[in-house]
Amino acid sequence: MDIGTKLKSLRTQNGLTQQELADRAELTKGFISQVERNLTSPSISTLADILQCLGSNLQEFFTDDTPEQIVFREEDYFLKDDPELGHQIEWLVPNAQKNQMEPIRMTLAPRGRSCVEPPHAGEEMGYVLEGSILLTLGKKTYRIQKGETFYFPAGQEHWLEAGKWGATILWISSPPNF
Repeated sequence: MDIGTKLKSLRTQNGLTQQELADRAELTKGFISQVERNLTSPSISTLADILQCLGSNLQEFFTDDTPEQIVFREEDYFLKDDPELGHQIEWLVPNAQKNQMEPIRMTLAPRGRSCVEPPHAGEEMGYVLEGSILLTLGKKTYRIQKGETFYFPAGQEHWLEAGKWGATILWISSPPNF
C-alpha cells in the first residue's frame, strides 16, 4: 500500500493544506511532506493521530476500498474451445477459482461431451439452456432436457454428453473445479 499517496488524497479530500494538517496533528509541515512522498514512515501512533485529524482511523485507512466487480459482460468472459471433445467453455466470472463457486456456460457440439471429471469435494449444479444432455454420474446416466436442472454431490466420476443436436448448459461447481 502506498501510505503517502493515500494520506495525501485523504488530506486533499478534507480540503487541508500540509501546514493545516501538521498544525492539527502537532507535527511539522516537513514531516507531513516527507510522509506523503514516502520518504519517511510514521509510527503507528503518529499515523493514528494524523488519521484522527482527517476524520478516519487505522481500520478504515487499511481497508482495501477497491470496488469489487459485480457485473460481468461478454468481454470479461474467458473462452476455451476443445474441438477434440466437441465443446466450448465460457468462464462467466473471471478468476472465479478464488470464490466459493464457479459458473461456466458450456456449449456442446452435436454428440460433444465434457471432460470426465474425477470425484472431488463439493457440489455441482447445472441448467440446460438449449438442447438436451446425458449426465453420467458414477454408474448411472440421466437425460436432462432444455429447462431442466441437475444437482449432485461431486463425489463420483461425472461428465456430460450432448444429443444429436448439441446443447448449451449453465454449469456451476462449488468449490471451483473447472
